[in-house]
Amino acid sequence: MDNLLAGPPPTHLPDLPEARQALESGAKAADVAARFPAYPGAWAVLAEEYFAQGHAVTSYAFARTGYHRGLDQLRRNGWKGHGPVPWEHEPNQGFLRCLYALSRAAQAIGEKDEAERCLQFLKDSSETGHDALTKG
Repeated sequence: MDNLLAGPPPTHLPDLPEARQALESGAKAADVAARFPAYPGAWAVLAEEYFAQGHAVTSYAFARTGYHRGLDQLRRNGWKGHGPVPWEHEPNQGFLRCLYALSRAAQAIGEKDEAERCLQFLKDSSETGHDALTKG
């Protein structure tokens, strides 16, 4: 018998091995994003790098791009606008990192409401990811 109170099943993004391996081998994130624009991991790295350099607006733009690319992939993989996106599934981490980067950059440019929405979306999607990114 199905559990009618259970939420939607977890969504697992597909791995993009060529893009992942390029980043892991030290390729520039901008080159990986240009070659694999659907790969949120590259956009997450760009957002993180630019935020660390004090460029919150550029970080925001990169994070938003990765976030939207990730949403497109989530939808193609059965996500209906809510439900778990497990951090433990490595291909999901790029999207979740973009979501956190978007929240952080939005806060830095004074978009408090958006920052809070993104942080809540991250927590609702993956408490483990939320904890890893906000406490790590």
